[in-house]
Amino acid sequence: MLKKIKKAADFIKSKIPNFNSEIGIILGSGLGKLSEEIETTAKIPYGKIPGFKTSTVKGHNGMLIYGRLGGVEVLVMDGRIHYYEGYSMKNVTFPERVMNSLGIKYLLLSNAAGGMNQNFKVGDLMIINDHINMFPENPLRGKNEEKLGPRFPAMKDVYDKELIQRAKDIAVKNNIEVKEGVYIGVQGPAYETPSEYRMYHEFKGDAVGMSTVPEAIVAHHMNMKVFGISVITDMYRPDAPEDISHEEVQEMAKMAEPKMAIIFTELVKKI
Repeated sequence: MLKKIKKAADFIKSKIPNFNSEIGIILGSGLGKLSEEIETTAKIPYGKIPGFKTSTVKGHNGMLIYGRLGGVEVLVMDGRIHYYEGYSMKNVTFPERVMNSLGIKYLLLSNAAGGMNQNFKVGDLMIINDHINMFPENPLRGKNEEKLGPRFPAMKDVYDKELIQRAKDIAVKNNIEVKEGVYIGVQGPAYETPSEYRMYHEFKGDAVGMSTVPEAIVAHHMNMKVFGISVITDMYRPDAPEDISHEEVQEMAKMAEPKMAIIFTELVKKI
C-alpha cells in the first residue's frame, strides 16, 4: 500500500512540479461545475494515475484538477470513485491516501443526498456533523499501516467543528440557508425503499447517500481535518413517496451548486 501511494503521489508531482496545497476537495454527483471556478494549472485523468480507478458514473468527470480557488491553491477530484461501481474500499479511498501523501491536511467533501428530515426541502444544503456507516465493509479493514494511522481510530469528531462553524458563518454572511445533520452512507446503487427510508430516519439520520463516509473515515484515520456538505436533491415524504432518477438528482444538484460554490470558495480562504 505504501509503495502504491508513493508511486501515485510521485506521478502527480511530476505533472505538477510546483505542488503547494494543503486543501483537497471532492465533488459529488452533479457538482462538477465548481471546477470551472478554478484557475487551473493542471488536469490529470484518473486513468493516467497509477493505482487510481476510473469513475464510471454519469456526472463524475474523473479528473484530478490542480489550481487556485478564490486565490488559494487546491487539489480537486472532479468526480469520485464509488463502492457500488464494483471497486473495493481500498480502491475507493486510495485517492485520499495519495492526497495525504502529497501534503493535503484538509479535505472538503460534497455529495448529493436524499433528505429524510421533514424540515428539509429539495435544494437545501446540509452541513454534515456526523455520519452512520451502513456500508457492508469498513475501509480500514485489513492490515493497518501504522505510518498512515492507528489500528483503532476514535471516531468522535470526524467532521471538524471549527470548519463547520466557519462554514455556518460564511452562509449567514452570504444569506445562504444551511441545515446541519447526520449523513447515512449506504452501498447503493439502488435508491432506498420506503421502509428503508423509515428505518434510516428512525436511526436519527437526516440525509442518505452512497458516498462520503468511506472517504471521511480514511481521512480521519490519517488525522486530516474533514468538512462535508450534502445537497438535498430529493425528499422522502411518508405520505407521498416519489420515485427519483439519477438524472433528476444531477439536475437538482446543479441548481443548488452556486450556493455550495460560495461556501467552498470562502471556506478555503479561511483555512
